[in-house]
Amino acid sequence: MATTSTLLLISSLLHHFIILLLLLPYQQNPLTLAAAGGGEWKLLVSNTGVSAMHMQLLNNDRVVIFDLTDFGPSNISLPNGKCRNNPKDLTLKIDCTAHSIEYDVASNSIRPLNVFTNVWCSSGAAMPDGSLVQTGGFNDGERNARVFKPCRDNSCDWQEFNTVLTQSRWYATNHILPDGRQIIVGGRGRLTYEFYPKRTGADASYNLPFLSQTNDPRIENNLYPFVFLNVDGNLFIFANNRAILFDYVNGAVVKTYPTIPGGDPRSYPSSGSAVLLPVRNLQGRTNITAEVLVCGGAPKGSFTSANNGKFVGALNTCGRIQITDPNPQWVMETMPSARVMGDMVLLPNGNVLIINGASEGTAGWDLGRNPVLTPVIYRPNNPIGLRFEAQNSSSISRMYHSTAVLLRDGRVLVSGSNPNAYYNFTGVVFPTDLTMEAFSPDYLHPRLARVRPTIVSPASHSQIEYGQQLTINFRAEGRINRNLITVTMISPPFTTHSFSMNQRLLVLTHENGTRPEVTSLGRSNYQVRVTTPGSPILAPPGYYLLFVVYREVPSQGIWVQIK
Repeated sequence: MATTSTLLLISSLLHHFIILLLLLPYQQNPLTLAAAGGGEWKLLVSNTGVSAMHMQLLNNDRVVIFDLTDFGPSNISLPNGKCRNNPKDLTLKIDCTAHSIEYDVASNSIRPLNVFTNVWCSSGAAMPDGSLVQTGGFNDGERNARVFKPCRDNSCDWQEFNTVLTQSRWYATNHILPDGRQIIVGGRGRLTYEFYPKRTGADASYNLPFLSQTNDPRIENNLYPFVFLNVDGNLFIFANNRAILFDYVNGAVVKTYPTIPGGDPRSYPSSGSAVLLPVRNLQGRTNITAEVLVCGGAPKGSFTSANNGKFVGALNTCGRIQITDPNPQWVMETMPSARVMGDMVLLPNGNVLIINGASEGTAGWDLGRNPVLTPVIYRPNNPIGLRFEAQNSSSISRMYHSTAVLLRDGRVLVSGSNPNAYYNFTGVVFPTDLTMEAFSPDYLHPRLARVRPTIVSPASHSQIEYGQQLTINFRAEGRINRNLITVTMISPPFTTHSFSMNQRLLVLTHENGTRPEVTSLGRSNYQVRVTTPGSPILAPPGYYLLFVVYREVPSQGIWVQIK
């Protein structure tokens, strides 16, 4: 029987061979295997000024980034001599530096923003109108909500709303619901959930016994729970080492899933990561399935051991489960390397990028060791044993408080890493890092430029409706295999602490779930017809990135708003 390493090598070689076949019509000189696969790293900004503990891409192609306010001064000043005067701040009551920034992707520039109360280890989601609503935090920010409405003239900044949550929310998880509200689940010392914005009859906090059942004494291991909206309208909630399907409308547990094999914790501070795998939009069908992938984490006792100076090796396994199955069971897979504090990013072609993190220890101040510099691509449609492929390594450690988000052009923005209290740049094992990089997956290799589709219409920021026929005009060089065209929609997530909240990818089909209908319009012009998601249960209202993908090579995305 072939070993795991042999299977991984075969998978990598097969992928490189396919890429080479794609390139043959377009190159004069053969492309080496190393250049064809593995992706490319590029340093974008050497000093962002603010550590990227939290990140969200907004529909103006700008990324809002923030850390916390009681670190003392950051490395970027507030504009026009402004200072934050907060008598409740625990470190620096008058602070003239920013603790949030806006990164403009197009100009590769940074603009400081003014966040007032402490957003440390908070949560959030992009709302249907495109604004970022962010909740909770620590100290004076623990019950607050903050709103950032994207703009293009640099006039927008954070708006703060005091004491609007019924309980403090620190290390909680937010998820957009089909009605456009957020549900906020858990948090340190909070074994409950609540909704925002508030409305009559839903303005309280509600007990969630599952959070009590998954709470390890003095360690927790159930913070930042992994929450996904299932295709039946209920919530899949994973905490520690197990999961439930939760009817949030009636406050009832619909299903209890098996404990993940091995029983080791995967939630903060053991900090694995999780993703809802791509969902096929089978319009008119009732047999839509959904799968969740949970990767990495730390074995039982790792947090206590790390606090005592012993750094236990992280987990090298992933668990995959079909959450819609009447008798769901975990299927375990082995990653090329162990990883804790990693991030999982859905790519436009449906693959998953696993990036950042460490191979020893847990989340927490100075509790991680041996950074993992090598990202991994996970191909969910490959046979088991042939799904992982190691990528080219970064030279920068991305430990605790690092983040990664997908950009509209298909790159992945990577930043952060402040595994110490305060901004410590010297005298520590892993100094604070304020650089920002872009990782370009191999589908962005220049030799694939003629394979890459270009969307001509509809225009970006078009509005679409549920269950409608959508016609997309695109360009692609030469004759294409129409059976290899796919259309995907991705909701950009709020990313922090190894979990991307609200991350969701839909594979759009034609009528009754059939393959997209592709028509040639002549001279490298094509048209593809698909059906938009049938309900807000499949795609909660808001802004999505829409891509046309050919042979796993995606176009640049366009923004669409579904409502």
